Amino acid sequence: MPELPEVEVVRSGLAPAVIGSTIVNISVLDDRALTRHPAGAADFAGRLEGASVTATSRRGKFLWLPLGGGTSALTAHLGMSGQMLLRANDAPTERHERIRIGVRHPQHGDLAVVFADQRTFGSLAVDALVTDGDDLVPTQVRHIARDPLDPAFDDAAFIASVRRRASAIKRILLDQTAVSGVGNIYADESLWAARIHPETQGKALSAQAVRRLLGEVRLVLEKALAEGGTSFDAQYVNVNGEAGYFAHSLNAYGRGGQPCPRCATFIVRDAFMNRSSHYCPRCQRQRG
Repeated sequence: MPELPEVEVVRSGLAPAVIGSTIVNISVLDDRALTRHPAGAADFAGRLEGASVTATSRRGKFLWLPLGGGTSALTAHLGMSGQMLLRANDAPTERHERIRIGVRHPQHGDLAVVFADQRTFGSLAVDALVTDGDDLVPTQVRHIARDPLDPAFDDAAFIASVRRRASAIKRILLDQTAVSGVGNIYADESLWAARIHPETQGKALSAQAVRRLLGEVRLVLEKALAEGGTSFDAQYVNVNGEAGYFAHSLNAYGRGGQPCPRCATFIVRDAFMNRSSHYCPRCQRQRG
């Protein structure tokens, strides 16, 4: 599933092509791509055609394009395999294309923003914007916590919240109401870097340990951003269809049975919440 770095790469790639553009036409090829827009395809198209795009925004794994007037936004959640691709206006239909949005930009001319999704778990919607602190966010995003790269992220509140909880620290990192944008890959990588076992209870961690973990989360996310995200197959690509290469920098995730880069002990892979956890049993000893 695309996580914060992958979604941020898509957001930044869309920005120069769509900010200041006008949406001129909508083609909905598969209604399953509108599960977050229950009013259906006709309403979706009717609310977008003729609207201007004023910005590109993101929180956690959600991406949205605020529309002129400041009351609504085109909101996207990429699900497991969703892609937002920039194409020429007359480009052929993409494999797994679900929705095509034609835009007209004053400098770049006519372009197409294509939403492609192999597994059809992602969705687009037109959603109302509501106030959340100093931000305007779609109603579908309001329950999502800020992410660690957000300048308004409250470190002290997060540390205190972790230390009140009996849940495993990895489960807390994956809780999008506690901290957003951190999925399975980056949780494993951050815990490895901080030398914390994924099953350690939040309340067993000192404030210093949680602060250290938060710092490692930020370093991992920033490095992944610099390398264009993590791609294991063709499902995650940027707006130009190019893969990220952070997969070559992974220390724990996906390396079960391989030596730990730090101590050479074999990385363990355990089942976790219908997924897997990867950790070094020597560097990340469980406590508490």
